[in-house]
Amino acid sequence: MALSVGAVAVAPTALWAATVEEAQKNNQKFLYRNTSFDEFTPPRMPDLSTVKARLVWNENPHGPSKLAAKAFQEAVWDGNHYSWSTLGQLVQKIADKEGVTPDNIMMGPGSSDLLEKTALVYFREGGNVVSADPSYMSLVSVAKASGGSWKAVKLTEDYQHDLKAMEAAIDDDTKLVYITNPNNPTATQTDTEDLKDFCKRVSKKVPVFIDEAYLELAPEGMDASMAPLVAEGYDVFVARTFSKIHGMAGLRMGYMLGKKESLEAINDITRGGMGIAGPTIAAASASMDDEAYLTDCKNKIKEARDYTTSYLESRGFDYMPSSTNFVIFPIPMEGDAFLEKIYDKKVVVRAFRFWDQNWCRVSMGTMEEMKYFTDAIEEILV
Repeated sequence: MALSVGAVAVAPTALWAATVEEAQKNNQKFLYRNTSFDEFTPPRMPDLSTVKARLVWNENPHGPSKLAAKAFQEAVWDGNHYSWSTLGQLVQKIADKEGVTPDNIMMGPGSSDLLEKTALVYFREGGNVVSADPSYMSLVSVAKASGGSWKAVKLTEDYQHDLKAMEAAIDDDTKLVYITNPNNPTATQTDTEDLKDFCKRVSKKVPVFIDEAYLELAPEGMDASMAPLVAEGYDVFVARTFSKIHGMAGLRMGYMLGKKESLEAINDITRGGMGIAGPTIAAASASMDDEAYLTDCKNKIKEARDYTTSYLESRGFDYMPSSTNFVIFPIPMEGDAFLEKIYDKKVVVRAFRFWDQNWCRVSMGTMEEMKYFTDAIEEILV
């Protein structure tokens, strides 16, 4: 199965570099092509330890927290034991936080693992998934590879999910509705009350999967979560990751909330919790307790985002409003040529094509990294 745009977003550096090298060898303008949008092939991936600004995978440049790192280091000495008991303790901690029972939780090494497991189970016998255009492609691509199809519904003029059109797109073959909120790659957020009403209504017909990987970074934060619907018994999945605000992308931890029966159906085919290291479990638990650090990260990311959007606005770029740790804006040149120029300046970002327009997606780094980025844009595009 070919890796999706979403899968590559969390892939190891070496795998990403190999994928880029293969695309270059075959003179591919696009690294990945999808029904509604494409990703441009970048130049050969540099040694990331040498770049000035690593702004490519929506990582948290400030994490993990010192408490999480300390917990990870201490747990290494228990690495000769399986970690089921400590994982169970973390599940209970998450259940208490989310207002659900442990039976409503499935753990995984990152949320993308859980998205893909869900797709494998739900689309074994075909069917379609209704999702946005554009959308995070991890679940969608696995659904297609498993025998399903994608019904893409374009975002509204103000970049929210078109919930009315998505509901209208549901037919007898629809197995799942998938919504990333805030959305990736657009960074935009759908109105909380509208989405809640949609989930309550639509989940009576077909399961609704809400991917909340970036929600903790949004202005409303967890107040905008659909997790309470799980506790109320609606057929809704909610996925979270420790890769973003917790700064643990390389440690691999995520979880999914859902109805007990729905999670059991997935567990019957592919077990949750496998592949999570004991030290990662300890780090995740410690990170959940470090509220001061998480708040500080959110504030620093907002500062970097405000700086970046202020610069883009001053130069006339019509960026999409961001509720995440990345910003996307249109660029007036071909994406592969743009990537060549910006990589030469040791700044790494991504470039896409959708809606007949080329786009740059830039992750929020440190303020120093963002200044390298704006300096590069000043020379290349202004």
